[in-house]
Amino acid sequence: MGFPGLRTASSGLLSAIKVGSRFGRRAKSQQNSSGATQALTSAGTEPEQASITELQKIISGYMPKKDVARVKEAYKFSDQAHLGQFRSSGAPYITHPIAVTEICAGWKLDADALMAALLHDVMEDQGIPKTELAEKFGTDVAELVDGLSKLDRLDFATKAQQQAESFRKMLLAMARDLRVILIKLADRLHNMRTLGAVSPEKRRRIAKETLDIYAPIANRLGLNAVYRELQDLCFEAMYPNRYSVLHKAVLAARGNRREVLTKIFDSVRAALPAAGIEADVTGREKTLWGIYRKMTDQKKSFSDVLDIYGFRVIVHTLPECYLALGILHQLYRPVPGKFKDYVAIPKLNGYQSLHTTLVGPYGTPIEFQFRTREMHNVAEQGVAAHWIYKTDDVSLSDIQKKTHSALQSLLDIQSQTGDSGEFLEHVKVDLFPDAVYVFTPNGKIISLPRGATPVDFAYSIHTDIGNHAVACKVNGEYVPLRTELSSGDTVEVITSEASRPSAHWLNFARTGRARSEIRHYLRTVRYDESVAFGKRLLTQSLHELQIDFPDNDDPTWDKLIKESGAKSREEILADIGLGKRLAAVVARRFTADHPLLETTAAHIDVVSAARAAPILIQGNEGQAVSLAPCCGPLPGDEIVAGIRVGTGLVVHTADCPVAMRAKEREPDRWIDVAWDHNHAKHFLARIDVTALNERGVLGKIAGEIAQADSNITNVTMTDDTSEAFLLSMTVQVDDRKHLAKVFRAIRRVPQVRRIARLKGNHQANAAHH
Repeated sequence: MGFPGLRTASSGLLSAIKVGSRFGRRAKSQQNSSGATQALTSAGTEPEQASITELQKIISGYMPKKDVARVKEAYKFSDQAHLGQFRSSGAPYITHPIAVTEICAGWKLDADALMAALLHDVMEDQGIPKTELAEKFGTDVAELVDGLSKLDRLDFATKAQQQAESFRKMLLAMARDLRVILIKLADRLHNMRTLGAVSPEKRRRIAKETLDIYAPIANRLGLNAVYRELQDLCFEAMYPNRYSVLHKAVLAARGNRREVLTKIFDSVRAALPAAGIEADVTGREKTLWGIYRKMTDQKKSFSDVLDIYGFRVIVHTLPECYLALGILHQLYRPVPGKFKDYVAIPKLNGYQSLHTTLVGPYGTPIEFQFRTREMHNVAEQGVAAHWIYKTDDVSLSDIQKKTHSALQSLLDIQSQTGDSGEFLEHVKVDLFPDAVYVFTPNGKIISLPRGATPVDFAYSIHTDIGNHAVACKVNGEYVPLRTELSSGDTVEVITSEASRPSAHWLNFARTGRARSEIRHYLRTVRYDESVAFGKRLLTQSLHELQIDFPDNDDPTWDKLIKESGAKSREEILADIGLGKRLAAVVARRFTADHPLLETTAAHIDVVSAARAAPILIQGNEGQAVSLAPCCGPLPGDEIVAGIRVGTGLVVHTADCPVAMRAKEREPDRWIDVAWDHNHAKHFLARIDVTALNERGVLGKIAGEIAQADSNITNVTMTDDTSEAFLLSMTVQVDDRKHLAKVFRAIRRVPQVRRIARLKGNHQANAAHH
């Protein structure tokens, strides 16, 4: 259907509404360039006989004849290698590599990539050596097949650790050559399309893995057509009954709303040409998975999810995008807060489009998207749009630069993360580009995941800025580091050389990079501190046995390292500091090479005196020594300490009920400790203050605390009675005497009725006015 000045794609929306050709799940993912459409369509069903006729048609349109010949040679080799092998559906196995290659050809990948797609299973399934592939088809093809084979050999299992390790290796392969992941995505897409031939349990496992890992990667690379189709295929495999019910509901709703959609299309058909804009207008429908997620996340019924239909307006130039938007805003009333400009600020994966939601006839909300043809190609095919495998002398496109940056970010996380499970946790966050866009003080745009904080912002700029962040300004005002950022914020991070990452940052750090950098720092610092503290504990145990600390070349160290499986002497000391080994047990190992210890009365007195000497606590030992939050010990309190595996020494007050119970269970893990005369400053103490509910009381109390050289780090206020209120505060003090000084200062406020120091859920040292 054609109209003056308005070019409608294919048969137009009107006929689409009548026959439903543009509002189906499979059709939705096929709105690529003509080659991609052919590829996706031809791969959508399993061919009965192996043929590369369709593949030849696609590649002949963009590839030189010599490269077409090379691809045909790879097909012949693969066909021969897979001879006699069949898929679960009963089709010849070669139909799978052909279908995968057709998808890759739709993205216009180069000859080497298509050859690797045809050959991607020959090493794994048929044992063809890499050297033979390199000799026949070149080193590049052999490397691609080898990378894909390694991934497939590590077949994902249900165990999270195996899945995580496999994913880590896949990341490294795709970072070396992006074509690896493009072929892998095409492979997974065809497998998902033909998933009906496998058992329901395997179907669900593969679908879950695809939804968790491959669909987000497709989204991050901008392959939106693949992303949407994978989501719906996973939905169908994981929840077949829900999928069927929702599919029928959408078909029914499509019929019910045909009149509305037709009326909107007719209005757009008349308005755009009248303004001199030539455009392709197509209908679009949300994926079933997207509708299902909206229903579950927002706890809505299907009848409440109104915006399941939309229109896409594709114009020639960028100014026409904004002009078309303005015309339709005059035609229908826009919904406030529903306009998004992804042209000025593209998504992380390079996606650009204008989005707006308009209230159509009968109050139906309809989403419109406006983009140029180039933006549309990138939106549908992302990094694969107009793919040419870049060499050093050809500049990368913007989308490929963004992809390279994204992969580099993931590689940074990989380099800082030791555990593959932790790595997968970090990366999964970064694969979902639901982003906020904030500005540096110089006006540079930084993209961060939704929910990101100034800590994430700091690490996105540079690791050193993150590691030394101490405060933050958002839009010129100081805010806590845990504040969630919003699009449009201008963020400035204040740093200090004395500042270091804190473990509690992990409670609000959102990005994988920030979390991995914080954990890397804490691991490194904890190790060094644990080695030093372990040495102190071992030294004390050796002194109890009247043995000097052994030199590095003492043969007992080598025996301990060999028998324990440790890598070094420092690792043994770190294990002692972290409570994984008991210092007394390790110390006894050094008695074998010493003369028999004396048993005279004088010697026993010396040993007893050594055992009575406590470990001195300063309070600034770092990760190796922690102060128990249940009782909050301060210098001046009598203290005890227990060694907790993986944590190190935990210091409690001597009267702490938690410590008493733990000491009864494991007395061997408790040692004598005392405060060092030169202890640290700025310990945290929790106090409750009950005061009369009068104007200005809070300010008076805060002023007295400041006069006592203390600082309030946290405060909450609740009504105790109608006449009084309760202030729960955390204050910084140097020791028990300093806390007493703070108490005396607070008592000077006439309205204060009661002060109490809190130890966990127990109150102590209550002071009444």
